[in-house]
Amino acid sequence: MSDVLQIAAVSISAGLLIAVLELVRRRKLREEYSFISLGCAVALLALSLWRDSLHIAARILHIDYPPALLVLLLILFVFLASLHFSVVISRQRQQIERLVEDIAILDAELREVRRSIATVSPARVIPGAPGHRRETSDQRNVS
Repeated sequence: MSDVLQIAAVSISAGLLIAVLELVRRRKLREEYSFISLGCAVALLALSLWRDSLHIAARILHIDYPPALLVLLLILFVFLASLHFSVVISRQRQQIERLVEDIAILDAELREVRRSIATVSPARVIPGAPGHRRETSDQRNVS
């Protein structure tokens, strides 16, 4: 790998790592969702800093063409990210379904309370409302 290509690879890898960290810092990306991206950015930075690491890893895994290992790692990353987000989406869907059920129950209870309030005469609910009789002191003593 030429020096210019290595400098470009290191710059791009470091830029990716900084971008992910900045997204986490600005709270645009939550920490629990950033681990896969951070891991891949660090791995790319390590691969771009240590020139022969890809060739050594390819030799150990008996891969004849080292860039094929890089493509394999990229496919693995996409698979892991997809699996992780599928789990997150499934969990959020369950939470949404639970919340919809809770809202439906609360809505039914609110309608029932409003119905029961509508059947009670205002004179019984609000003292001094039209139709409400005030007891005199003589009536209170008799009771």
